[in-house]
Amino acid sequence: MAQSALLREQARPANRAHESRTMRFVRRHGWSYLFLVPMLALVVPFVIYPLVASVEITLFNWDGIGHPTEYVGIENFVRVAHDPLFWSAFKHTFEYAAVLVPVQLTLALILALVLNNPHLRGATVYRAIYFSPVVTSAALVGIVVSLLLTSLGQPINQELMRLGLIQQPIDWLGSAVFALPTIIVVGIWHTLGYNLVYFLAGLQSIPKDLYEAAAVDGANAWHRFWDVTVPLLREVGAVILFLAILGSLQVFDLVLVMTGGGPYYASEVVSTYIYHFAFTAASVQSQANVGYASAAAFFMGVLVMGLTGLQLLAVALMRRRRTEIIG
Repeated sequence: MAQSALLREQARPANRAHESRTMRFVRRHGWSYLFLVPMLALVVPFVIYPLVASVEITLFNWDGIGHPTEYVGIENFVRVAHDPLFWSAFKHTFEYAAVLVPVQLTLALILALVLNNPHLRGATVYRAIYFSPVVTSAALVGIVVSLLLTSLGQPINQELMRLGLIQQPIDWLGSAVFALPTIIVVGIWHTLGYNLVYFLAGLQSIPKDLYEAAAVDGANAWHRFWDVTVPLLREVGAVILFLAILGSLQVFDLVLVMTGGGPYYASEVVSTYIYHFAFTAASVQSQANVGYASAAAFFMGVLVMGLTGLQLLAVALMRRRRTEIIG
């Protein structure tokens, strides 16, 4: 008893010191937290609450009207896990990401290296040109490209046949073979500007003195890139990589407006799969089922959260490694 009382007495000064430090920090930065209120006022009702509510909705069959009453337990999860259309959409989503991410990041890095050249005239204009597709709505881009392929598809096919690259005309969005690749090409072009700007920011954060020192030591352009640029760009590159993966896994607009997931589900991705079951009567059911769609979204949400956790872990490990090297 006496020892426990003594320990409590010794712990009180430390607790008071901690509380005083916390209060000083809150008083000093209180106005900063005030600026978070408008964001929280939107995030809580439109992001956090739907996420929490959707977990409960997964346990019901519900068409989205009124209050859910038909309790089915984990039946929706079982149906999603055994639905071949879901796993087909899952595979298409990863095919989209597996092609788009490496191609787009490679192109973005090459263009960033070129535009980062201080001797390049009109670099600002080129940056604006490459970034301009990003500020355009993905849905609008998809509609315009669809119209272009409809009107210009015949001349494109004729030219490809003249060159001997194809033997017969291709319906770019109506073919089960070419629909998804066509969407991937449009996706690469549309969001290339994001990664270009990210890489440019990373390149411009590298001190010029390092390049000058490497040049004095006799390093050529390739060695300067490999031994200076790549190591110092690794941390930024990891963030860009994970952002590109997360963004590509959430593709929706382009697929919906260009093919709607067709033909014959050949370009269906998880986002459009969820949309079709939540808001439209899919061909495999008579009415919308928000509970089933929420269960499918839960599967994808777990994957995205896992990738986000890997991103945070990778960045933390890289920062620790850089600190050890510098120290």
